[in-house]
Amino acid sequence: MEVVPSNTDLGSDRKPQVIYRCKKCRRIVASEEHVVPHKRGEGQKCFRWKKRSDELENPPECSSIFVEPMKWMQVVEEGCIEDKLQCIGCKARLGSFNWAGMQCNCGAWINPAFQLHKSRLDECRS
Repeated sequence: MEVVPSNTDLGSDRKPQVIYRCKKCRRIVASEEHVVPHKRGEGQKCFRWKKRSDELENPPECSSIFVEPMKWMQVVEEGCIEDKLQCIGCKARLGSFNWAGMQCNCGAWINPAFQLHKSRLDECRS
């Protein structure tokens, strides 16, 4: 008896889309295609002396994602140079932005920076 593979698995090699939602109200705030990737920094060596901690081993995992500016970011539309980013649905603080750039907790600099904290988001795969 010969086993014939079924054609139902044709779409299974597609990578699932990641969607980021506000943890408080579940509104979609970004998707994987809006994320701006960055090369991991060198950890503590990248920070000023006063901002360093005693952990000099491996750089920590990034605690935020950086995204492109989006329409729901009202303070960006108002022309601010830096401010906090709030969910348009529930006004929960999701992160911050700075047109001059920000430093990720891994040590890398991102210019311009639209930072969303992973602790304030739910990562959903569809």
